[in-house]
Amino acid sequence: MIRFDQVSVTYGDGAAPVVHGVDLTVPEGELVLVVGPSGVGKSTLLGTVSGLVPHFTGGTLHGRVTVDGRDTREHRPRELADVVGTVGQDPLAHFVTDTVEDELAYGMECLGLPPDTMRRRVEETLDLLGLADLRDRPVAALSGGQMQRVAIGSVLTTHPKVLVLDEPTSALDPAAAEEVLAVLQRLVHDLGTTVLMAEHRLERVVQYADQVLLLPAPGAAPVLGEPAEVMALSPVRPPVVALGRLAGWSPLPLSVRDARRRAAGLRERLDALEPPAERDGSGGSGGSGSPGGAGGEPLAEVSSLTVRRGRITALEEVDLTVRPGETIALMGRNGAGKSTLLNTLVGMYEPARGTVRLGGASGAVPHRTRPSELLRRVGLVPQDPRDLLYADTVAAECAGADRDADAEPGTCRALVSTLLPDVHDDTHPRDLSEGQRLALALAVVLTAAPPLLLLDEPTRGLDYAAKERLTGVLRALADDGHAVVLATHDVELAAELARRVVILADGEIVADGPSTEVVTSSPAFAPQTAKILAPRRWLTVGQVRTALEEAGVSV
Repeated sequence: MIRFDQVSVTYGDGAAPVVHGVDLTVPEGELVLVVGPSGVGKSTLLGTVSGLVPHFTGGTLHGRVTVDGRDTREHRPRELADVVGTVGQDPLAHFVTDTVEDELAYGMECLGLPPDTMRRRVEETLDLLGLADLRDRPVAALSGGQMQRVAIGSVLTTHPKVLVLDEPTSALDPAAAEEVLAVLQRLVHDLGTTVLMAEHRLERVVQYADQVLLLPAPGAAPVLGEPAEVMALSPVRPPVVALGRLAGWSPLPLSVRDARRRAAGLRERLDALEPPAERDGSGGSGGSGSPGGAGGEPLAEVSSLTVRRGRITALEEVDLTVRPGETIALMGRNGAGKSTLLNTLVGMYEPARGTVRLGGASGAVPHRTRPSELLRRVGLVPQDPRDLLYADTVAAECAGADRDADAEPGTCRALVSTLLPDVHDDTHPRDLSEGQRLALALAVVLTAAPPLLLLDEPTRGLDYAAKERLTGVLRALADDGHAVVLATHDVELAAELARRVVILADGEIVADGPSTEVVTSSPAFAPQTAKILAPRRWLTVGQVRTALEEAGVSV
């Protein structure tokens, strides 16, 4: 179905190609997962299939890509629309209409399908993706995860032979991600659709892949093969694979079920050891301070907060206190109110009822405080990092951040070097991958060293190595007395970093406690290691490795 013949892509004056020497075939009716570190060229490779590369992005495409017999060099994206459906990392860039139902119908209108066919397919897709209740909702009023589902649905209605998906579950809660993956499985198995998917959250998708295409490094030759075989070579791997490698299991497990069947011996070795949370009574795995109540004056106090967005009540009677040194994960399904809570803390929404204060009872009220003063109290890294990036180069962004924060010159650039070791000063932010842009935006916000740092889906587009670097930075901030609150669907990040987890549902807090207690009691929010080694409270592979090494226990 898809054929790459010695494909290489070079942008601008780049000395080396972003993608090099791709020579392989993707058969019809298979789900092929594209993996590799951030910035390795996964999005570029996907773009060659849809024709976006080079017709839209520019650059030079060497070699040949054919889809269902059509050469993508000779057919522009619109001429491939009946064969290839594409969903990129940014769903907002995908939308052309105002409402959910209109968006689902738009692609079919462009193809000239009969009205009765369009109606039937819209209804099918609304049900498949759980969007029926949102059919009349303006797309601008949707949460990030809801937008992602609508973007996927707008492609599914055209029934393409090939689906190209770039980070399709990155903004979805665990349940919604499972629903989307189940739909993709059905398309592959029942309709013979070919799916080419890039995804960093491998713990969600690797078990569903027929083959894995590994891009090990920029410009390096790709490796295509069986998932377990490629994962044994891959520099990026999900926790279930990392645990399998630690325990020496062969073949490597790809699912929690496979790992649990092999974990009896590992559980026996761990029975004599205590998980860190039980040993030190911290209730979590990262940061400093006690769960739910580190010492010092609160950095943020939310009392009986109700927020309305139009006719929708986004938050209802929310109470939350954030103290210095805390690391808190806000979790919950898409549309639960996580982003609204973060945005209210930086003054973007005015409460309908209740109060929000930064810095104790006599502190600042966010929506009544000047931005220049707010910058010294709280910083927000939004879901779309481009909202914070305006300059033409990384160096210019960093220089502007240093000026705005009255920081020493070079402060922001040092943070960028920590988070993005291989990014050059003259790189334009638009040429960065989604994960790299997010890391740059985070460095811009951290330059001001705000006491309270808020992050909305901070690991979207980040590989496991980048997430580890981010976790190290955030832990250091918590150890220095900063508070970190992150809204995330990444259960592995919550397990690794958060000492406290707050779960929202329909705008209300339904759980608030130590991360170990909250996530291990929830099948939806438990990390892979916890599921494999239950009922003991091991949350991460790192905890297991450290405990075994300290005890001198052989795996």
